[in-house]
Amino acid sequence: MRKLIAIQNAPNPHWVGDGFPVRSLFSPQTHGAVVSPFILLDHAAPYRFGPAAQKRGVGVHPHRGFETVTIVYSGEVDHRDSTGNGGHIGPGDVQWMTAASGILHEEFHSEGFTRSGGVMEMVQLWVNLPAKQKMAPPGYQTLLNAQIPTVELPDAAGVVRVIAGNFSGHRGPARTFTPIDIWDVRLNASAKTKLTLPEGHTLGIVVLSGAVRINGVETAGEGQFALFAAEGGAIALEAEGEAKVLVLSGEPIDEPIAAYGPFVMNTNEEIRQAIVDFNNGRFGDIGAFA
Repeated sequence: MRKLIAIQNAPNPHWVGDGFPVRSLFSPQTHGAVVSPFILLDHAAPYRFGPAAQKRGVGVHPHRGFETVTIVYSGEVDHRDSTGNGGHIGPGDVQWMTAASGILHEEFHSEGFTRSGGVMEMVQLWVNLPAKQKMAPPGYQTLLNAQIPTVELPDAAGVVRVIAGNFSGHRGPARTFTPIDIWDVRLNASAKTKLTLPEGHTLGIVVLSGAVRINGVETAGEGQFALFAAEGGAIALEAEGEAKVLVLSGEPIDEPIAAYGPFVMNTNEEIRQAIVDFNNGRFGDIGAFA
């Protein structure tokens, strides 16, 4: 079994804009290169919003040097960016934005969700780019729920939605710059399963709801992040009641990281250049949501 290094609690929640109350389960400040190729993960735990006249969310802001992966579990989010791309994602959908050389974007609750209100739950994951891709053209992928393979686990233990990478011969639809596995795992009550990820890859799991016993030894509950050794084979999970788990694995990017706000580069000089480029309007322009 792959060694469990640590189980860590999420910090107190904070608001991103006025639409997303999140807890940062890991970030450059808390974990750094230990979680490479991943950089940051915010979990907006289920939160009920009342009906409103104005859309809630996050206004125009920049990114450079990495990708954002937004997974919606409930609620609806609209996105628009300076490349002219945009999209509407609802339960089960994923928005994969490659900021790369620089992008402006904004994300808000959808018009329908704003009018009706309801429960919002989502995850936003930041994925690093290797140095040779950090100044590539920006891009965008909308991964709809229907495009994401759902694979039954053995012994009726639950299901795995394969967002990126490969599980049991089923490949996720996300196009990635480096080898990455992102699996949305739902475990039935008291179910047991073993998951095998590539040797040498970073491996962590985020418990979004419920609790799981790991390798028969320790339990991780809702809002906790479990980090494993890069070598050692499979991990064993046993659900204590139904559980929802996000599995993250990827080939580490063995390069320096310089992170400042919405920019993730390799050197402080590149960070300073990103700020200059943003202030001089080199990330493009974006109109208001309709």
